[in-house]
This record gives sequence, structure tokens and C-alpha cells, in this order.
Amino acid sequence: MELADVMALLHPVIAVAVVFPIIGTVVNAAWQTRQRRLQVADGGKSKIPPVVGPEHLKLGQLLTGALVGITLIALAYSIYFKSILEKNLWDKSPTQVVFIALMFAATIASLVFLYQARQKLWRGVFATLTGVGLVVLGFQEGIFRRDDEWLVSHFYYGIAAALLMVFSVAIAPEIYHDRAHRWRKIHTVLNCIALLLFFGQGVTGTRDLLEIPLSWQKEHLYQCDWKNKTCPKPPQSQSLAPRIN
Repeated sequence: MELADVMALLHPVIAVAVVFPIIGTVVNAAWQTRQRRLQVADGGKSKIPPVVGPEHLKLGQLLTGALVGITLIALAYSIYFKSILEKNLWDKSPTQVVFIALMFAATIASLVFLYQARQKLWRGVFATLTGVGLVVLGFQEGIFRRDDEWLVSHFYYGIAAALLMVFSVAIAPEIYHDRAHRWRKIHTVLNCIALLLFFGQGVTGTRDLLEIPLSWQKEHLYQCDWKNKTCPKPPQSQSLAPRIN
């Protein structure tokens, strides 16, 4: 395997080893938080400790950071190896390369500021900037998106899930101040959608890994007709085995 092949594994490895375990922990904490709230609301005592709520909030923020992080890693890999290197983008359009680098820095900074923001206005601003950064980077040249099959696209599932998690972080403080529980219901619905997207990520990500050839295989496999599922037949080679008379 060459360096490009090894780097291509970085995104799925982090997803399997870090992100998906956090998802399971967040879902478990969310369920315990809801059960405790319902038990207390009925006037009973709950065996679930009160700390489960703040822990759910911290884990949710950690999940958002991890998800945005691996999304940026995947985008950076595709843009660098499939656009900047393959198509010599630095020589053809250096300003675009600088713009892309600045967008990565701005997206990361916006997420950091989102965690620190306390006022509703600034949380909305930094959440929007983070989402815009992800979308702009996602539509750069070199990103494999499956635009003609967006309903089963790993890219669109990932961007949608990341945007939902960023929005969840932005509205989290409002949940504790809303006595009508409207923000809590919105938070629950959006994160249930995000959970479905995570399942879709597991399926579409596995499928895409099967379709990505190693570097030395590209020139051969790209001669295939993917639509009709056919490949040119290799030339018949003479057998090296000695003939037996």
C-alpha cells in the first residue's frame, strides 16, 4: 500500500474506533436522561444518578467535535490527493488552494468558538459558519459525492449528520430554559434523524470502501464500464508451464 492508500483508511478507522463507540454512549446517556426525567416528573424517585444529564451534554459535544473532525479529515484527503496532487491544482490555481486552506481553518475556529459562545446570537452565528464551511469544502473538486444517487450517498449522509449535530450543540442551552419543552422535542427529533443517518453511514461507508481501488489498481479498474458492470478482457498470456508430450 502506498501513502495515499494508508491515508484513505484514516477516516474509516477513526469512525469505527472513536465515533461509533461515542454514538452508543450518547444514545445510552440520552435514554437514561429521559427515563430519569419521566420518573421524577411522576413524583417518584429515580435510581438513575442526576449526573447523567450533564454527562449526556458533554458526550454530545464530544460527538459533534469528533464527527466534524473526521468529516474534515475525509474532505482534506479527497481534496489533497484527488485535486491538489492529481490535477496539479497548486500550479493551476494557487489562490483556490489558499482559499481551501483558509476554509479549513475557519471551520475549525468556528466550531471552537461555538463551544465557548454563551449568547444565543453568537451560537447561531458560529453554528452557521461551521455548517457553511463544511458545505463549501464538501463541494470542492475531488470530492466523491454521488450526486446522481444522493439518496444513498455516504457524502450527503455525513454532511447532513454533521450539520444536525452542530445545530444540536447550538440549541443545547435553550433546552434548559424552555419550560414548554419545544426545544427538547426538536432536539430529540433531529437526533433521531441523525441516528438513522449514522446507520446509513455504516452501510454506505462499507460499500464505498469496497469500490475504492488501491493506487496501483486504478489505471486498470478505471477502464471498466461501471454502469454495465463489464471490464475489458486481459490479453491471453502464454503458459509458462512446460508442455508434456
